[in-house]
Amino acid sequence: MTTAPGDPAPAYEGRPLPRPGEELVDQGLAFDVVTLLSRRRLLGLVGVGAATLGLAACGADSGTAATASSSSAGASAAGGEIPDETAGPYPGDGSNGPDVLGESGIVRSDIRDSFGEYTGTAEGVPMTLELTISDLANGGVPFEGVAVYVWHCSRDGGYSLYSEGITDQNYLRGVQVADSAGLVRFTSVFPACYTGRWPHVHFEVYPDQASITDSTSAIATSQVALPQDVCDAVYATGGYEASVATLARVGLDGDTVFGDDGGVSQLATVTGSPTSGYTVRLAVGVDTGTAPTAGGTAPGADGAPSGAPPVGGDGTPPTGSRPAPPSN
Repeated sequence: MTTAPGDPAPAYEGRPLPRPGEELVDQGLAFDVVTLLSRRRLLGLVGVGAATLGLAACGADSGTAATASSSSAGASAAGGEIPDETAGPYPGDGSNGPDVLGESGIVRSDIRDSFGEYTGTAEGVPMTLELTISDLANGGVPFEGVAVYVWHCSRDGGYSLYSEGITDQNYLRGVQVADSAGLVRFTSVFPACYTGRWPHVHFEVYPDQASITDSTSAIATSQVALPQDVCDAVYATGGYEASVATLARVGLDGDTVFGDDGGVSQLATVTGSPTSGYTVRLAVGVDTGTAPTAGGTAPGADGAPSGAPPVGGDGTPPTGSRPAPPSN
């Protein structure tokens, strides 16, 4: 692509090309991500899978495809509102039985141990989760002061407070308050893949720490999707054996939560290794100008994790019940 002296700078859709001497497909990942977001807004998510594949083809080679996919996902979340998703049947926020958010000690960074009256530690490959929250209603500035509640399943695929054998545990649940950069950081373990769902982490965003005792105060409810290459590496280690076969039976594009757009804005950027542990990062845009459309749901809406008994109408697993097949 060439220009003569005095010609206007080359542009696409009103945006100057960062590499005016190169073809449109060679403008770089950042330019591609903005183009993808523009198409999502125009098309209402229709055809985004094909658009994503097209952008991936512009990358260097297949060896970097997984990294590029994870990186673009983090960037896209920063450019738009995080999708509202189900809190699932095991939130522990009082909307479906147990309420861990009213307990002293829930505000913590290391969520591997149970706290309060419970004792116990969740085992697994170390995972640091970093969420950077931005305030879209105020121009995308860091959302300092919001409280973020995070929860996820164990290495065995069960949820504390609900699943058979761990109803007397409250590990893998915790709250952090965003710092001046909008960042919250949790130390945890990598979750399993259970029947019916792609590996994921749940989170709710509240206006402030004082609001966490009322689940209806959440201003955003969503989930973090974990990249397949990282899941494959983790599940090859001891303790995750059951997740190998389960992951082989699910797909990100067919997931009941991420399947509408392939998790394009919820797929985390991940670095690390099974021996040193992983750091999982996602940029989360929250728009308080829009009404939340998700949150607490009826039991079974998130799929039943392995080892989780059916949940009663009050969210309490029936005594002595056996694991139920997943609902989706």
